[in-house]
Amino acid sequence: MNKPLNEVLLVDDNEADNFLHRAVLEDMGVADRIVERLNGQEALDYLLTPDDQGRFPSPDLICLDINMPIMSGWEFLDSYEQLPPARRRGVVVMMLTTSLNPEDAEQARERSAIGAFSNKPLTSTKVLQLIEEHFPGRS
Repeated sequence: MNKPLNEVLLVDDNEADNFLHRAVLEDMGVADRIVERLNGQEALDYLLTPDDQGRFPSPDLICLDINMPIMSGWEFLDSYEQLPPARRRGVVVMMLTTSLNPEDAEQARERSAIGAFSNKPLTSTKVLQLIEEHFPGRS
């Protein structure tokens, strides 16, 4: 059976959250590859570094925390949105946060790069809803 997602990029400075989110995704068997980065700068560096064949990483889904050291989720998005449209095509950014600030949810709605906004933790229900909404025909 083909997995609906080729790659998921988890971007969160909380290693326990990354561990939990990876476990959910692995238990569901929805992704061929899961990559973790601990802040927005590490994630941006990852996306900007080609492999040995000159191909850039192209995750289907980026799960992005808001509050991180070095580069926050919002700062990451500012840089990510500067990537060529072809590099961002088909990528869904899901902002995952513990923030209760309604301004964060409002800002997320205003950002075209964000396909979903949800409170942590990532659950199988959230993953299934996201796949059904953003990756129809792949489930």
